[in-house]
Amino acid sequence: MNVLGIETSCDETAAAVVVDGRHVLSNVVASQMREHARYGGVVPEVASRRHVEQINRVLQAALEDADRTLSEIDAIAVTNRPGLMGALLVGVSAAKAIAMARNLPLIGVHHIEAHLYANFLDPDPNRAKADFPAVALVVSGGHTDLFHLRAHGDYALMGRTRDDAAGEAFDKCARLMGLGYPGGPAIEAAARTGNPKAVSLPRGALPGTWEFSFSGLKTAVRRAAEADPAPSVADLAASFQEAVVEVLVAKTVAAAAFVGVNRVFLAGGVAANTRLRERMQAACDAAGLALFYPPILLCTDNAAMVAATGYFHLQAGHADRLTLNTIASESLAVIATR
Repeated sequence: MNVLGIETSCDETAAAVVVDGRHVLSNVVASQMREHARYGGVVPEVASRRHVEQINRVLQAALEDADRTLSEIDAIAVTNRPGLMGALLVGVSAAKAIAMARNLPLIGVHHIEAHLYANFLDPDPNRAKADFPAVALVVSGGHTDLFHLRAHGDYALMGRTRDDAAGEAFDKCARLMGLGYPGGPAIEAAARTGNPKAVSLPRGALPGTWEFSFSGLKTAVRRAAEADPAPSVADLAASFQEAVVEVLVAKTVAAAAFVGVNRVFLAGGVAANTRLRERMQAACDAAGLALFYPPILLCTDNAAMVAATGYFHLQAGHADRLTLNTIASESLAVIATR
């Protein structure tokens, strides 16, 4: 089954063709990163206008790269929640138009669920395929969520951040260090030559919960950056990165043991961080857990993950009407009590 996926929830205009929820035939992403960098973050109105300008070109490129025509597409999957409303409307409108014109099934996809399904795409032949049940850590600029994934469509939210998301903390602290936007890659690059133990920074562990907090860490980084003498940027970046990664890894591995699963998923833009992957792999190996994370290109927003999610929804008999709405904010799952 060839599923055409469309993603426009924030500042990437993306389209992809995926076969049977696993195999990527094409994955085209038109990024607006450079345009928004001058503002230090995404400007919603600018993002929406660029989606309108890019959507047709990106869709055509995805079909050409996949060597498919619309007559060979079996279903349309599109991110319809959560995200920037103006941005979401562009993708959903395009998906509805194609679904109506070609009489194809239409599947609305939750953006965070799509990040989870990025782990199902093109697995390394030397590793097992991702499957449920599992514990998943979703870390991005807008989310730091810990889920218990019991089966397809059956998820429980164990905990989330009480304030800043991990990716948001990376962006804000990178600005404090003068490293620019986006903060995740900038801090990771600066940290390579730094000492992660050079600056004593707090860990927002929140004992007795599965939740996270990064606001205190952000304040501590600001104070360190303004100190006289201030630590080197490399040392501060490495110390900050280690403080974030340490908490993310500890909570995730403990959550897997608590619910009794032997699989861990990493997902979201921050899942591309090399230090997070290394420390999570080491901790999972020590605990006897199988760790899954997407290729770096599938960690950030893309449409292949949307198409994969749509396929599994369709296999479960779920499809939407052409009255599909866009939703700015919606939780993927209810909070499970500890």
